Amino acid sequence: MDLILLKSKIHTVKVTQANINYKGSITIDEDLMDRANIKTWEQVHVNNASKSSRIITYAIPGERGSGIIGMNGGAALHADEGDTIHILSFCNVPEKDYDSHQPIIIQTKGNNEYAGFGQH
Repeated sequence: MDLILLKSKIHTVKVTQANINYKGSITIDEDLMDRANIKTWEQVHVNNASKSSRIITYAIPGERGSGIIGMNGGAALHADEGDTIHILSFCNVPEKDYDSHQPIIIQTKGNNEYAGFGQH
C-alpha cells in the first residue's frame, strides 16, 4: 500500500500579485520551486493563513530571485496581494518506506527570500 505524504512545503510566503485575468495556477519564484523540489505543472495545495481557505492548483515558475508568489485565474479569487500562504506538494510513498521519508520544509524571509530549511 502507498501512503500520500507531504513531499515539500514552502512555509509562510506573501502573495505578491493576484491576477484574475490569467490562466489559472500559482506563479512561484523559481528559486523557491527548486529548493522545494516542486516541478512546473505539479499539483500544489495552497493554504491561505490570512483567509482560512485552501485550494488545489498547479505551479508555474516565476522569475528567479524575484520573490514572486502570484495567484492566477480562479486562484486569484482565494488570495489577495499581501496574504500569507503556505504551498504544499505531496507524493506517494510505499508504506515500507514511511520511516525513512522526510519532507522538505522551506522557510522564507519577509520578502519571500529563502531563509533555510525548517522543521515541521
